[in-house]
Amino acid sequence: MFVSKTPWVLLLLLWMAGSTWWHVCHIKQLCPNMPFPMASDSSDTSASMVAPLTISDGERFRLQLPGNFSFARSGATASTNALGASFSELATYLTNNPDRRLLVIGYYEADETKPADFENLGLARAENVRQYLVEQGVPQTSLTTQGQLLSLPDVRMALNPAGDSLVGGLAFAFAGADEAQPTTATAPQPASADSTRPATLPASAPAADTVQKKLPSATLTTETELAAAEKYTSVFKPIDLYFKLNGSNYIQTPDTRRFFDEAARYLKTHKQKELVLTGHTDNSGNDATNLRLSRSRANDVKKRLRSSGISASQIVVDAKGETAPKADNGTIAGRRANRRVTVVVR
Repeated sequence: MFVSKTPWVLLLLLWMAGSTWWHVCHIKQLCPNMPFPMASDSSDTSASMVAPLTISDGERFRLQLPGNFSFARSGATASTNALGASFSELATYLTNNPDRRLLVIGYYEADETKPADFENLGLARAENVRQYLVEQGVPQTSLTTQGQLLSLPDVRMALNPAGDSLVGGLAFAFAGADEAQPTTATAPQPASADSTRPATLPASAPAADTVQKKLPSATLTTETELAAAEKYTSVFKPIDLYFKLNGSNYIQTPDTRRFFDEAARYLKTHKQKELVLTGHTDNSGNDATNLRLSRSRANDVKKRLRSSGISASQIVVDAKGETAPKADNGTIAGRRANRRVTVVVR
């Protein structure tokens, strides 16, 4: 009887020993001479798949951020959420080296939608990033922009892990009295981008335009503060709308809401009157680009007003670009105050 049970007892003991060894050595990893567990392919994170952003001026300057810019497909507004650091070092370098210029190159692909207010999507992306860099303290006269099509069929911009955003899509090149050094930074690095050829930029930038009047208050340093300072008195007195950085919707306040409520009521019974939206920019960039930017921002406001009860036929869009500043373009706060849309009933 006992002999017939012996094999089962031995199998039970072997099973217990094997289970114990597996738990201790493979699950707990407590056995000597055991290899470290290998990382699973599924452990890749979005951060590890995003190329870091590097901006360098040869051996003179190098800035590396852990993250990068990203864009929605056919989108011109850069997401800065993954950058992980600021551009203060770049701002300091260009401030201390006014002879150096930074070219921002925005890439785009042939199947992306062309924006209405720019020559191409790459230029729109570069202009958006230029605006962001100015907000970070980079001198406006140190920046210029360019758009470039990725024309090679086997070159595509990198996608984020979710597949819904383009990562990078930019290149940066310094220039000055000597030849520029393009960066090795940002995907893509297409052969068509001539990434090994020095960029040619003007040795100097135009001086800032004469300012018409000073910033209302030196304490107004953010768009939210500027928006809150605008007070409603009458629909016939202009009020300025401000936008958060990279935002397409203006900042609403009790005074702006009251203005549009009163304007809607007045225009409903005065069909011959119009609501005039005038876009303004600072003096960063060239005149033509700033004129397009100011018109685009005013059109953004017009689109939002469709649900306000104001007839589209009574809304007029105008653009002044950089020609009518309300503050000093020589300061960050002044440039921020100048980027606005003015609304008034006439």
